[in-house]
Amino acid sequence: MQILTNNNLRELYEIDDNLWLEETVKLLKEKRFEDLDLENLIEELEALSRRDKAAVASLLEQIIRHLLLLEYWPAEYEYNGYHWRGEVINFRNQLKGRLTKNLENHSEDNLNQIYDNAVRYVKQKTKYSVNFPENCPYSLAQLLDDDYLP
Repeated sequence: MQILTNNNLRELYEIDDNLWLEETVKLLKEKRFEDLDLENLIEELEALSRRDKAAVASLLEQIIRHLLLLEYWPAEYEYNGYHWRGEVINFRNQLKGRLTKNLENHSEDNLNQIYDNAVRYVKQKTKYSVNFPENCPYSLAQLLDDDYLP
C-alpha cells in the first residue's frame, strides 16, 4: 500500500481529480493534514462555493421570472398561469435542502442583481410590454415560501 504525500497528491490531481478527491477525503478522515494538497484543496473549495452560489442564484432567478410573469402579464395568464405556477413549485423544490445560512445571506445580499437578471429575461419574453418595479418586489422569504404567489 502506497502512502500518499502532498507531492503525490498534487500529481494525482493533474491525472484524476475524482481519485484525488477520494484520497483527500481519506486523508482528512485520518487527520493526516500534513499530507494534504492544500493548494488544490483550497481551489476546489472555492470553486464549490462559487458553484453553490451560482446554482442558488439561478433557481431564485427562475422563481422570480415566473412570479413576474404571473403577476405582470395578465394577457398570457389564462394560457400559461398553471404552467408558471408549476415552475415556481419545481424551482422551490430544487432549492430545498440546498440553502445553508451562508447561501441565504449571500442570496439576500444579491437579490437585486438576481432580480435584474430575471427582469431582463421577462422583458424580452413580454416584448417590453410591461413596466416592472425597479427593485425586487419579493423578499427572500416570499421566494422560498411554498404558499406565496402574487
